[in-house]
Amino acid sequence: MSRQFLEFEQPIEELRQKIEALRMVSDGHDMNLAEEIAKLEQKSVQVMKNVFSNLNSWQMTQMARHPMRPQTSDYIEQIFTDFTELHGDRTCSEAPAIIAGLARFEGQPVMIIGHQKGKKTSEKVYRNFGMARPEEYRRALRLMKMAEKFKIPVITFIDT
Repeated sequence: MSRQFLEFEQPIEELRQKIEALRMVSDGHDMNLAEEIAKLEQKSVQVMKNVFSNLNSWQMTQMARHPMRPQTSDYIEQIFTDFTELHGDRTCSEAPAIIAGLARFEGQPVMIIGHQKGKKTSEKVYRNFGMARPEEYRRALRLMKMAEKFKIPVITFIDT
């Protein structure tokens, strides 16, 4: 999926494109543009700090709703090890809008429960756009009770 930039992020995207263009020229023509690339990368960091430290209320709202923001599955993949998803509420059907299961965080077992909206349209439809149904809440409750019984911490991710 291609990266989507909001209007106030355009200066950052322009610098990123310049850096990529210089890298391609440098690689394709055996030219050493490392110094120029380093300067642009430093400038990019400064522009990024400036842009994100001066966001107004609406821009913060846009960032919170950004279509490319990380989702529960991204956090699970990056933070935890040995994730095993647990399915079913034991009374009804599968519940795809909530991801839940056991994993390890720094070697300690944890229970993870989080909303998953989906990234592509087909996945969004499959996951009901992250809107949990009653059976999904029953599954979450069942897993929380299981975590309590085995004295396992519960980590939740709520995507509104």
